[in-house]
Amino acid sequence: MTITGAIVLYAVIWFMTLLTIFPIGYVSQEEAGEVAPGRPLGALSGRRFKRMRLHATVISTLLWAVVCGIIMYSGLTMESIDWTRRWRE
Repeated sequence: MTITGAIVLYAVIWFMTLLTIFPIGYVSQEEAGEVAPGRPLGALSGRRFKRMRLHATVISTLLWAVVCGIIMYSGLTMESIDWTRRWRE
């Protein structure tokens, strides 16, 4: 795996993790009682989003390490998982 591939893999895992944990414990600004001027009442509370990014970073780093370990040390390649290749040849 190249450095660029590892960075792209981390970015994809991070955004997928963030979007997965986004609705967990959702608190709107109206429910929190701190509506910022110019924002809709249903917007996410600011302090919650900072904590959510931290959780996404920790979880995605662990997932990324597992996936990188599997890719680098198991000999897994695109050719080994491309099961449709035999029909294309």
